[in-house]
Amino acid sequence: MAYRVCFVCTGNICRSPMAESVFRARVAEAGLDGLVEVDSAGTGGWHEGDGADPRTVSVLEEHGYEGGHTARQFQPSWFSRLDLVIALDTGHLRALRRLAPTPQDAGKVRLLRSYDLAAGDELDVPDPYYGGLDGFEECLEMVEAASEGLLAEVREQTEGRVA
Repeated sequence: MAYRVCFVCTGNICRSPMAESVFRARVAEAGLDGLVEVDSAGTGGWHEGDGADPRTVSVLEEHGYEGGHTARQFQPSWFSRLDLVIALDTGHLRALRRLAPTPQDAGKVRLLRSYDLAAGDELDVPDPYYGGLDGFEECLEMVEAASEGLLAEVREQTEGRVA
């Protein structure tokens, strides 16, 4: 059975698709792509059905990541099939924990930057949507840094599983 990870931001067009793409690449590099499924969603449905922000796609492709994506809204019913729900900032963390049907489901929700030891107390990935391309570059740097620690956690959780 696959280990499932879902990244969640506000509209699912900037931060969470970036995290999904980066983490999917890390999973593949680690040889876990048959064992770990990665996707993303937004806390709201404003952009549902849209592609990722063109700046997200540009930054991802410039750094060798896949840029294809279709936005969707996170549904509480998904908790039952997910192993980890990764929030991109504390607002998403609170919203997702409120949506969780059980305390066990709420325990699946974590902040992405909590996996980056260098992040200290700065655990939010700032929303780059209203800024320039440099905000998207900064977002990518934060996502990449946290992805290494997240991969270590997922590797530990999937040890002994068969694809």
